[in-house]
Formats: sequence, structure tokens, C-alpha cells
Amino acid sequence: MNKNYFLTLICCLITATVFAGNPDRQGEAGAVELLMNPWSPSAGLHTTNTGSISGVEAMRLNVAGMGRIKGTQIAMGYANYLQGTDISMQSLGIATKLGTNGTLGFSLMSMDFGDIQVTTDAQPEGDGSLLELSFLNMGISYSHVFDNKVSVGVLLRGVSESTSDVNSFGFAIDAGVQYVTGESDQFKFGISLRNVGSRMRFGGQGLATEASLDDDEITLNQRAAGFEMPSVLNIGISYDLLTGKVDHRTTLHANFTANSFGRDQLGGAVEYAYRERFHLRVGYRTDMESSDLTEAPLYDGIAAGAGIKVPLSKDNPDTNVSFDYAYRNTRIYNGTHNFGLTFNF
Repeated sequence: MNKNYFLTLICCLITATVFAGNPDRQGEAGAVELLMNPWSPSAGLHTTNTGSISGVEAMRLNVAGMGRIKGTQIAMGYANYLQGTDISMQSLGIATKLGTNGTLGFSLMSMDFGDIQVTTDAQPEGDGSLLELSFLNMGISYSHVFDNKVSVGVLLRGVSESTSDVNSFGFAIDAGVQYVTGESDQFKFGISLRNVGSRMRFGGQGLATEASLDDDEITLNQRAAGFEMPSVLNIGISYDLLTGKVDHRTTLHANFTANSFGRDQLGGAVEYAYRERFHLRVGYRTDMESSDLTEAPLYDGIAAGAGIKVPLSKDNPDTNVSFDYAYRNTRIYNGTHNFGLTFNF
């Protein structure tokens, strides 16, 4: 087992080298909402818990962790993205056990951009109508746990971006693995590859223009350029500090993210839990090799969060509801605020 684990680490490092960040392609990818995290618990850790994430929110970081729930989990999330811009994220997910080792999941995320006036060349101040924007992605996933040590998962996601007269649609695949070891399962390692999919291209009546040819009116359709999705590779480890006190848990997280359309990122976080009912989280993440303010990351520095878990049954402690909040500092505007509600049955 140790030999196999060592070989896995070597393969991960080789993959990370091949998948290394490419800042020269920064800004070329589309569907960047796939990189946004609508879930509060992992947002409070600055999305650094690739090795230990579990449940519904694992479908956003490492789908292999989805299988580490005990029954059924339903989660809802809301995020005020870049407070002051009227942009928000809404998310809904469900994961349920299939037999002893399998778990099936479904996730949904949408974005709201607030009220945006429609402007035209003839009416640059607005024509009185509002722009209808719809950014939506849905995923269905499966995770399998082998002997409680190794879990794997795969997710298929449909991505839709549209206005009233222009639309684009594509498919993406996520895959991941988690490995747990130690006398008390205190060491966790995870790797995930996300947003590997088809090229997307916008089309629709909004790209049509009227023109005159030999005194005849004709319609010309412009062909939009295609774009790729923002593929990322995450490699993370988590370690539970063994203090000998049953009521207390402190977990350290470290994570490396290789972006195919941007700079690589390094991050770390700490989570403290009391009786697994009260949680405090703090994390830090930074871009590698950013040279000046014009290349500085959007999320600059600290993330923090807290959560409380309330049991719903005296006989079964695994039946509970959790309330979570997270804040991530940003270089512009007033940060991102996440709110979450999770039910476990």
C-alpha cells in the first residue's frame, strides 16, 4: 500500500508539472463561474480542503469526497459576490448513499447579475428594458469508497450561458480521488481535475445583422469565436492534529492549484471544531509569481468562516442541520459573503 501511495504522489507531481499555470493565456477561457465557490464551509477555508472535503460541496472541488457521507445530505447556498456589484450566486445540491459504498449526487448553481439596462447605438442611455442574463450549470455525479481508505468520483456538468437572444452550452467532466491513512485516519490526500470539456460558442439572433445587397435587405449571421472552459488541477492534503481530547479537533489544510488559463495558486487553512458542532475556519491563498497590482489576484489574502451544527434527533446524532457563514477578502469591492444551510439525514 505504501508503495502504491508513493507512486500515486509521483504521478500527481508529474501531472501538476504538465498542467502548470499559463499566465499568457489568462483571460482566454470562458464560463469562469465554474471557478466560483458557492458553498460556505469550503469558502471559509479558501477552497483549500481538496483532501478532506465531503458531502454535497465536494462536487465543487473534489467529487471523490462526496461519498464520505453516512446517509442523505441536502445543501443550499447563497453568496453575495463582490459586495457592491449586485451579483449573487445560488446553489442547491443533494447527495444520497447507494448501497454501502456508492453515493449519487446532483448539484445546481445559478448566478444573478442584478438589474442591467439594455443599451443600443441609437439609445446609449438605455431603452427602458432590462438585460435578461442566465448563467446556469447542473451536475450529476457518482462517488465510490473502497474500504474507507480510497474514494473516487466523477461528475458530468452541463454549462449554460444565455441572454434573450444569444446562448451557449457545453459539457464538462470533473474527476477526483481521495486517500485517507493514519491510525485515526488523521492524514488525508486528494487530487481533482475539473472543468475538462467541450469548447463553447455563442450563437443566436443577437449575432445577426441586417445589410443591403443590390437594393435587397439580407440578414448576415456573425460566427462567434469558440472558447474553452477553465480547467484546473487541485492537489491538497489535510492533517488532524491529535491532541488526545475527544471534544476538540484542529485540522491543517494545504492546497496547490494549477490553472490552465492563469497563474498557479498556493493556499493553506486551519479549521477548529468543538464536538463537531461548532466550527471556526480561516484560510489564505495567493497567486504565484504575480509581479504587480495589475496582475494581483481577485481574492487577496484572508478568508474566514464559522458554522454551527444542531442535532435534529436525540437517538441519531447523524441527523442534523448546519448553518455556515464565510467571508473572503477581495482586492476590489467589499469581499464575498457566503451563507449556507445543510441537512443531514
